[in-house]
Amino acid sequence: MTNYPSNLTNKEWEIVKPFVQQGKMGRPRNIDTREIINAILYVDRTGCQWRVLPKDFPNWHTVYDYYRDWKISKAWDKLHDALREMLREFNGKKSEPSIAIIDSQSVKTIQTGNQHGYDAGKKVCGRKRHIAVDSMGLILAVIVHSVGIQDRIGVRALLLRLSRNYKNIVAIFADGGYTGKLIDWTFARFRWMLIIVKRKEQSKFIVLPKRWIVERTLAWLGSHRRLSKDYEHKTSSSEIFLAT
Repeated sequence: MTNYPSNLTNKEWEIVKPFVQQGKMGRPRNIDTREIINAILYVDRTGCQWRVLPKDFPNWHTVYDYYRDWKISKAWDKLHDALREMLREFNGKKSEPSIAIIDSQSVKTIQTGNQHGYDAGKKVCGRKRHIAVDSMGLILAVIVHSVGIQDRIGVRALLLRLSRNYKNIVAIFADGGYTGKLIDWTFARFRWMLIIVKRKEQSKFIVLPKRWIVERTLAWLGSHRRLSKDYEHKTSSSEIFLAT
């Protein structure tokens, strides 16, 4: 077995195993699934290309095939949701959140895949990541689209995704980039209060209520080299790595 800092511990593997233990495409398994997961986590943490995975992992073709199959089958989504619910309950919270905090992040792209553009304001050519987190900073939903789409337009797809998966939300917290007609649209569509948390003094650093939570999550994501830029050809792959 490989021995990298990004590898699953024994306790972590016992939690993850039920979500990935079914044989691939119904065939008998002749490969260590734990090492497949470790290889994917290695890519996420180090940012390396699939083709340059260390040789002590399974063949990169095999690793990528499993990653793609789990993406298509929604196994990643199911695992992520289960882990978040477990962590919320461990901290004395209900499994479903009642509030969400949203924000976006513009990143450069390397691939010339779908949905990329140019943000003249931030002078970034690439994609925009919209994320929604709970009060603990755990990701509830993500959406990735062209950086040329304004926050108030692009976030609607994120809110629609939230509404499909979470029935107990009553309020959304956001920054000043989400003002305007979006507030009325959110209430009319979902009956959610969109609460704008504004910075009062531009010259001072102030920890803003609720907003610091989503900003901290974006900082956490920055520790994963695969997310330093958007390296993915498809936005669906970008979204999977954001939740890995």
